Amino acid sequence: MSAAKKLLESLYFEVIPMKGLEEKLDVLKAGDRVGITCSPKQGLQFMLDTVAKLSDRGFSLTPHLAARQVMNKQHLKDIVSQLTDSGITSVFVPGGDLDEPMGEYDSSAAVLRDLAEMDHPFTRIGVASYPEGHPAISDDLLFEALSAKQGIATHMVTQMCFDMPVLVKWLSEMRDRGITTPVWIGLPGVMDRMRLFKTSLRIGVGQSAKYAKKQKGLIGMFLRSPTYKPDSLFKELKPAMNDERMAIEGLYMFTFNQIDNTVQWSQEQIKRIK
Repeated sequence: MSAAKKLLESLYFEVIPMKGLEEKLDVLKAGDRVGITCSPKQGLQFMLDTVAKLSDRGFSLTPHLAARQVMNKQHLKDIVSQLTDSGITSVFVPGGDLDEPMGEYDSSAAVLRDLAEMDHPFTRIGVASYPEGHPAISDDLLFEALSAKQGIATHMVTQMCFDMPVLVKWLSEMRDRGITTPVWIGLPGVMDRMRLFKTSLRIGVGQSAKYAKKQKGLIGMFLRSPTYKPDSLFKELKPAMNDERMAIEGLYMFTFNQIDNTVQWSQEQIKRIK
């Protein structure tokens, strides 16, 4: 089986806990990977309640533990207890979207340190990575953080990116500098182009957003078709998929809850692979 086909058959679908999610997940099958985000507006408990509701669906659920929303060590223990009750064995620990922490944790590294000292059921622990940098954190600090997390994290997930050459160059540099953590490449799913474009600018998808705004061809593409598909990104990433040194473990699809469209796209791509 080709590397591309293998990755397409084991996608990671990121979803947002909100009304109608349970029905939207009907297109997935038992065992499929589903990441449950945690926004500052909804809060950690809403995410945890959603995970509990979905725990009997047979999915491989990965809750997002936004570090800056965790109040203290006792709160972290309570979160671990709830996730244990829901049968969760995988978590993703980003810093979170808050400018200021709600409690004692100001970074994912701080949460991971305390988590490492606790009894927990997590065999998979993911961390965030930024191929195009972070607006509030220097590249040197980002590298130091990834390096420090290697002993705890089982994988890293890249922020959504529209520029595969930049992503591949970054990943190659990380490997050269000793970061061996397997990576899941963050790609946009199939969705309305304008929604994707506006969301990308809002969440600050690094230089990709600036790149997109400058591309006359992309603007024309928005006018020609209302639906975005990540075909070109997937094609550009294929050489790196076959490079064992890159250690690309999977594709992480930002679905914005348009799950059925992304599932259909992956099935179409699989059929094209000989």
